[in-house]
Amino acid sequence: MARIGFIGLGNMGGPMAANLVKAGHTVKGFDLSEASAARFREIGGTVVGSAGEAAADVDAVVSMLPEGAHVIAVYTGPGGVIERAAPGTLFIDSSTIHVEAARQVAAAAAKAGMAMVDAPVSGGTGGAAAGTLTFMVGGADEAFERARPILECMGKTIVHAGGAGNGQAAKICNNMILGISMIAVSEAFALADKLGLDHQKLFDIASKSSGQCWSLTTYCPVPGPVPTSPANRGYAPGFTAAMMLKDLKLAQDVAGAAGAVTPLGAEAAQLYRLYVQGGHAGVDFSGIVRMLQGA
Repeated sequence: MARIGFIGLGNMGGPMAANLVKAGHTVKGFDLSEASAARFREIGGTVVGSAGEAAADVDAVVSMLPEGAHVIAVYTGPGGVIERAAPGTLFIDSSTIHVEAARQVAAAAAKAGMAMVDAPVSGGTGGAAAGTLTFMVGGADEAFERARPILECMGKTIVHAGGAGNGQAAKICNNMILGISMIAVSEAFALADKLGLDHQKLFDIASKSSGQCWSLTTYCPVPGPVPTSPANRGYAPGFTAAMMLKDLKLAQDVAGAAGAVTPLGAEAAQLYRLYVQGGHAGVDFSGIVRMLQGA
């Protein structure tokens, strides 16, 4: 079993760290939130006072942080992860951040004699709790193989996407698909309302024909057809509208830098911007259907 430092014990990081503890690893964690730290302590983790302390005397560091600026500061800042970790420590960053930020931190880690992978996730808080996340991993082959046993404690599907930053590239592309497809499904149900077509009837047809997609069959944005979807829990978030907007904005940033044409991605980002500005930042992203329905 490994000694692991975990930085970021929030809605995603907390359950991920808990699964590492359940797997028998020795895990010490840090979070700025006292409540998150207390929950981690309750499940058998050791709480420490700083990110640097979490990185000291461990085999691997896992991080789940909100923004690229946080990742850069935590890893490369004074007293941070790179400074405090022993040479050869494996770094696994599961935050969703800009591709270039991931590559910048990976280069700094390599310069200091560390191995690093960027390993953002898909699967939401439910997947984090159940240990069924999908990890999209960027980094050298050797670093990926070292990270795999740790990631397998937290996820069901582990895919090596290529070199440093490619995990973030895969996550950004995937979530651009998700944001666009959720709008398409929501527009279809909004149109069905206007045409007098029952939600269940539309679902029964589209889920078995060419309109089939994850946004429809697993995360249906209207109450009824998929009992486990957030629509049947008052749109309590597994993945918030603010988080979707963040990912769509990242997609637009990297698309601009790469010279890629993504008009639907741009429109999706604008719709989610309006939804968030309307006071729905903390609502599940599938709740955008209500805006499209005029609710």
